Parts: sequence; C-alpha cells; structure tokens
Amino acid sequence: MSIASNKALALAYFSAFRDRNEEWWDAHIAPGFIRHDPGLGFAVEGLAGIRKLAEVLHGGFSDIAYPIVHVVAEGDRVLVHLRQVATHSGEYEGTPATDTRTDIEVMDLFRVEGDQLVEHWALMDNLTLLKQIGAVDA
Repeated sequence: MSIASNKALALAYFSAFRDRNEEWWDAHIAPGFIRHDPGLGFAVEGLAGIRKLAEVLHGGFSDIAYPIVHVVAEGDRVLVHLRQVATHSGEYEGTPATDTRTDIEVMDLFRVEGDQLVEHWALMDNLTLLKQIGAVDA
C-alpha cells in the first residue's frame, strides 16, 4: 500500500475505535495484532484485545474525540500525534466518575501490512489524565 493509504488506515482507526465499529475492526485489525502500551495493566492482542481496550476506555469516558495534531509516515509505519478529549463519566482505574472533561496528549505508532494494522505502540499522558480526574495529586 502507499504511504497515503497507510496514513488513511491509521487515521480511520481512531474513528472506528471511538465508534466501536466492529465491522471495521474485523476488516482492518490483523489476527496477530499487538498493541505495546506501558500504561495498561493488560495485553491488547487481536480483536479480543481491541474489544477489551474499548470496554475499559468507553466504560470510563464518554464524548470521546481524537483531534489529530500531526501525522508522519514512512514505509509501513505511521506516527499519529493526537489528543484524547473526553468526559470522565464512569469508573476508570478505580476512580469513580467525576464528569470532568479531560484532554491529554497521545502518540501512536502503527505498523501496517496490506490493509491491516498489525502492530501499535501507544504512549498516552496517563499521569495528566489521572491528575485531571483526581486520582493523583496535582
């Protein structure tokens, strides 16, 4: 696939994740997909991992938006710098809902094969998120 196609695929991931679009996941998440994410306490592997991640994030946050800041691509890799903006409307990491609007920086690097995402490295500003919802002192 072209670099433009790889960028489009990586960007489409965020809409599909926000909307919990299982049909898109089935078509574009490789069976052996793995997300490397030091901020999570569980593995995200394959469709089951994506579903669990969506359950955790959507369980804790609503009105999720992913404004894109930058996209850089080379070969089979796409780096997306974005923000995650959401309302803390449910329990997250042991912290009950606060109805606080959160806004954090995220860096996601994807590896693409054909029309599927096969690997994902994620770095989210979890400390700022936890501060915003009152889980840790500022």
